[in-house]
Amino acid sequence: MGRPEFPKTLQEFRQQFSTDAVCLEYLAQSRWPDGFVCPKCCGSRYWVIKEPFGYECAGCGRRTSPTAGTVLHRSHVGIQEWFWAAYLVATHTPGFSAKQLERQIGCAYRTAWFMLHRLRRAMVSDSRSRLAGNVEADETIVGGPVKGNFGRGVTASGTNTLVFGAVEVLSYADKHGRAAERAGRIRLAITPNADGEAIGKFLAQNVEEGSVISTDGWKGYSKSALANYLHSPSPGARATHIHRVFGNLKTWLNGTHHGVDPKYLQTYLEEFVFRFNRRKTPMAAFQTLLGIAACKAPETLTDLKEP
Repeated sequence: MGRPEFPKTLQEFRQQFSTDAVCLEYLAQSRWPDGFVCPKCCGSRYWVIKEPFGYECAGCGRRTSPTAGTVLHRSHVGIQEWFWAAYLVATHTPGFSAKQLERQIGCAYRTAWFMLHRLRRAMVSDSRSRLAGNVEADETIVGGPVKGNFGRGVTASGTNTLVFGAVEVLSYADKHGRAAERAGRIRLAITPNADGEAIGKFLAQNVEEGSVISTDGWKGYSKSALANYLHSPSPGARATHIHRVFGNLKTWLNGTHHGVDPKYLQTYLEEFVFRFNRRKTPMAAFQTLLGIAACKAPETLTDLKEP
């Protein structure tokens, strides 16, 4: 089939996804870009079922819907509403809160909350590559929600969470031909503490061995924690790029969501990482999100631990 074209504008989106059938076909192409494969027998010969759209395996006879076994599986929300939710959360720079999504697609708040959390869980590809090259690493404190408080009043509360962060530092020549640096991809993860063991685990999961790790003078960045990396400590210095990332993260959490409960924070971090890493191609991010969502198992409200 090949991966389908993604809409470049809101007008294209409206025209391209005007019916449920079209949405299902697009989801199928995003899920099986190299052609349908039966989830039961792994057969690649099939017939297309037009109503409702799906596939029937020529080998075992199993019928499969494009939504089966995905985050859209057995959802009572229409597929067009799912497409709108994915489009809005992937392309809108400040992100979307459940309250905003409730207003946009005309659903209950509980439904909007459920949809957004399912999509956030689908923003992490199991096959994503680790950061590499020159990487800045640090940690920060993220505050939770505080009723009646905003901005600094949020982070001053007792619902604080320690977060690890890492960012690739990319070198390039600016328009005047001078050497410059910019932030590349990022990774964020909550952690109970910042000791050497926790730091080593975070780096092993998110950064390729042999990379150059720039840090401050915190003792947790020990020889054992960075045994597989080239360590470039700068005691007393602030890592420019990762602190900009932390600043943007906190502005987003406090501005759009007015703080996030610690037990849900990791999924919000994944959303921030997903959109930050695709900030130059937000329209393509919509297609990427659908492709990942089509490969993720569904979760119930109980799984997500609704508020």
